[in-house]
Amino acid sequence: MPKIQSKKNSTKKEVIIEKAAKLFMEKGFGAASMRDIAEAVGVEAASLYNHIQSKSEILQTICFKVANEFISHLEVVEMSNETILKKMEIIIRFHIRMMLDQYEYIYISDHEWRHLTEPYLSNFLNQRRSYRKRLGDIIEDGIQKNELKKIDSYVAVLTMLSAISGIESWQRSRKTTSAETLESSMVKYLIEGLKK
Repeated sequence: MPKIQSKKNSTKKEVIIEKAAKLFMEKGFGAASMRDIAEAVGVEAASLYNHIQSKSEILQTICFKVANEFISHLEVVEMSNETILKKMEIIIRFHIRMMLDQYEYIYISDHEWRHLTEPYLSNFLNQRRSYRKRLGDIIEDGIQKNELKKIDSYVAVLTMLSAISGIESWQRSRKTTSAETLESSMVKYLIEGLKK
């Protein structure tokens, strides 16, 4: 029976999750089976259960990996001594880099989270709400300090996140624009909308 071939510095579980992520993106969480995942990994379905309990566990792992990365990064930025505008630039760049470098995981956490079961679903949604509120609080702080223009912080956060999620179209395109140009242009446009 074939064994799961783990890559350098990756565990077998990480290999399974990576292959599953590709399948969830291609087929959707509901349509991808454990048999499909086993086939993608190159093992019998029964072998997967030595490393992972279920499809749901894979989805939980992906969604919370993404959420925790965003939250950890935000905490570092919040504690920094940067200006509000610089903080927002750092956050925007991080979001863009995540969309460029971990696209499959971001796509799944943005589109397939609805398949999370309780209590994971509530926990995930609470993390998302809290994250967006904290982004809004940074913008509000910038307005109070007269560093940013007077705008609706909720709309600003919504606009920023919606614009960055639009990178999905670039990911699916023939990529006539380079990742570097995409990042620098998006940062410029989004930051200009916050500047006084």
